[in-house]
Amino acid sequence: MGKVGNVSLYGGEAEAGDSLKTFGAMLKVLRDEAGLTQEALAEGLGYSHDHISKIERGVRFPPRDLDKLAEDVLGPLAARLLKETRRSLTRKAGLASRFRHWAVIEKEAVTLYAYECRTIPGLLQPEPYTRAVFEAVLPPLVEEQVEERVAARLERQAVLDQRPNTFFGFIVEQALLERQMGGVQVTRDVLDHLLATGKRRNVEIQVMPRRMEKHAGGDGSLYLAETVDHKWLGYNEGHRSSNLISDLGDVGILQQRYRKISSQALSHEATVDLLEQMRGDL
Repeated sequence: MGKVGNVSLYGGEAEAGDSLKTFGAMLKVLRDEAGLTQEALAEGLGYSHDHISKIERGVRFPPRDLDKLAEDVLGPLAARLLKETRRSLTRKAGLASRFRHWAVIEKEAVTLYAYECRTIPGLLQPEPYTRAVFEAVLPPLVEEQVEERVAARLERQAVLDQRPNTFFGFIVEQALLERQMGGVQVTRDVLDHLLATGKRRNVEIQVMPRRMEKHAGGDGSLYLAETVDHKWLGYNEGHRSSNLISDLGDVGILQQRYRKISSQALSHEATVDLLEQMRGDL
């Protein structure tokens, strides 16, 4: 397999032009992953080379059956990614367009790792905390938008039940728990939820202590997923931006960093003790 590039996706709910560029960038990465030229992809899909070129450049709307045709040429995971990314063109409520492509990977992953230093990972958030997160978003969301996003995030969490054979590893900064976002009662809900979720056999939760002389997470939050065909992908987000990381070298760096962060964090058992102590102190 050749070297695969990364894709940057911008905007919360992207404008039409940005959405088309998002779709085109995704198609290009998937084509590169399959080792195909634009000409070869066009032939396999039954379109002209010029048509595929314009889609990848974000200047032409993709046909509705593209994801179905792509399944035979690029594989089933690629087809699902294209289908979900295409939905961003119609602005599906609840999930930010920059996140939808990763949400598909998240649903299919056989291993999922997350290190968070900004908020509790979405898959671990109880509803009161999720609501507090979206109520703090700027520019402010209207009530309908808050409800849509809360519902979408809670729906994502079903993957913990639906995929009992998937291993989920989470590392959370202690400072996020001490911040008490949403207030004391919301923090109690968070601690109770983490303790309950951490009892699952396929879930490991670790807390990164507040004081660390050496910390490998200085570049911020990171996500890693192993797909059903045992390929690894990475993901990270910033203000109004996100990055799907498929370059083999870059993914390897993220794996190295996650392993080091995990070794620096408290063990799962020590994390349970800390969470129970923090719960008792509230």
